[in-house]
Amino acid sequence: MADDHEPLGGDVGATGAGSRIDAPTGTATVGHSWDGIEELDTPMPRWWLLTFLACIIFAIGYVIAFPAIPLANSATKGLLGRSSHGDLNAELAAYAARQAPVRLALAQLPIERLADNPQLLRAAERGGRSAFKVHCVQCHGAGAAGSQGYPNLNDDDWLWGGDLAALQATLINGIRHPGNDDTRISQMPAFGRDEILKKAEIRDVVAHVRVISGQEKASAAAFRGAVLFEANCAVCHGPDGKGNRTLGAPNLSDAIWLYGGDRAALITTLNNARAGKMPAWGKRLDPVTIKMLAAYVHSLGGGEANPVGEADPDAQADPDAEANSVVEVASAAALAR
Repeated sequence: MADDHEPLGGDVGATGAGSRIDAPTGTATVGHSWDGIEELDTPMPRWWLLTFLACIIFAIGYVIAFPAIPLANSATKGLLGRSSHGDLNAELAAYAARQAPVRLALAQLPIERLADNPQLLRAAERGGRSAFKVHCVQCHGAGAAGSQGYPNLNDDDWLWGGDLAALQATLINGIRHPGNDDTRISQMPAFGRDEILKKAEIRDVVAHVRVISGQEKASAAAFRGAVLFEANCAVCHGPDGKGNRTLGAPNLSDAIWLYGGDRAALITTLNNARAGKMPAWGKRLDPVTIKMLAAYVHSLGGGEANPVGEADPDAQADPDAEANSVVEVASAAALAR
């Protein structure tokens, strides 16, 4: 501690006393004093200086060897020409090469015949699971259980069908996707908003729907609702409320509800209708990835068999089916890895 004292609030900097040797430590001061507090000029530890110098040398070498300095449209490539992007691209290319036989087999095999080759089917399901995690979990959830307004893909309740071909068509064309003439679409009237039914009549229809779905016992309101249902709803949902897959009309007689089966949810549905949407993945994904997604969704538990008597035009035109040989080779290659 120096004897001279700089007043509080005074100029920060040297007092003019100059450097001196601090008696207790034997270390020279730097010649500055702040309110009588001086700074010792203690040398840095030699190991610290050496480490610091080594870091500088390493940084210079790294800048020379690897991409490091950003330019207008790229960066310096470095003498080694190696980059993390390059490593990733190489790994992706190697993976694509390994998967090429399987993807070729899937491209050549009609989806209706995918179940005929269990090995290729398992490969498609694995690929579909990966694609699902990238493109579908945002709405349907990681476990494909869905949520309100987003269907559960684990059950066997389907609006347009749960066989492989139906799932593929839904994925390709989407649901109510604008600009796609083949998109899945159904149109339910807004019975309340458009004043087709009165509020009391809507409540009666709700009572009837809850009766046929096993949620309520028969009542006078449900009886009145049955008459209204026959006149306004049966044309799509059927007289027994079992639905119609051709029209995408849901089954109202089970316990599975997309937007909820309680009174409030059903009243809202009847008042305003519902119009969920799904992208037309055919505009975003390649046909093989879509086929893989269909196989994965089909495997979750609610997948249905191909419709009885459905013809496979490719198989009829070519009974020997050149794709079969490709499938066998690709399946063996996939299992060997």
